[in-house]
Amino acid sequence: MRARLGVVFAGLQVELREIVLKNKPAQMLAISPKGTVPVLELVEENGSQRRVIEESRDILEWALQQSDPHGLLNTDLASANALIERNDNEFKHWLDRYKYADRHPERSQLEYRQQGEVFLQALEALLGQNTFLLGERISLADIAVMPFVRQFAHVDREVFYSLPYPKLQKWLRDWLDHPVFKQVMVKYQPWQEGDDVVIFPSSTERGAL
Repeated sequence: MRARLGVVFAGLQVELREIVLKNKPAQMLAISPKGTVPVLELVEENGSQRRVIEESRDILEWALQQSDPHGLLNTDLASANALIERNDNEFKHWLDRYKYADRHPERSQLEYRQQGEVFLQALEALLGQNTFLLGERISLADIAVMPFVRQFAHVDREVFYSLPYPKLQKWLRDWLDHPVFKQVMVKYQPWQEGDDVVIFPSSTERGAL
């Protein structure tokens, strides 16, 4: 989701190949042996490989470096990067355990949720000062963090929306209604060799932002 958000906000288009991780195609593993998604292969006009980017944050930043028509990089990048680092290292650790508490019996699901809430409290404080995480406009920080807050909320939506974080809850609801979010959540059929090329976003969707 984070990589797709970057592509859409940058106004770019890519050839999209939907992958089912239980059935990774050989073509994917040849490009990226680690076998995780997303992975972006940059190709020269002559068809030769130029570069492979294997992390969602790196794909997001690459996309915005190519084109940033909405000014998502026009923010305090030091603060944005610090927030993303905390999200990716601290919050994601507790999020994974909250989502899959049965795989981590060392603590209860409640304890994992409470550990994750430490980051949510920091986000609530930021949103108490601004409409978005770092100001009055969407920035790199918002699109990098939002997918993980959404995952946290969807572990138990009733619990999430009962927590004392009204600013964060509104911020997430607004994102779920955002036209870009709806674009990146479109479902695609898993790719197979010989399938027609799928361009993301399509020309029709591209004009909807």
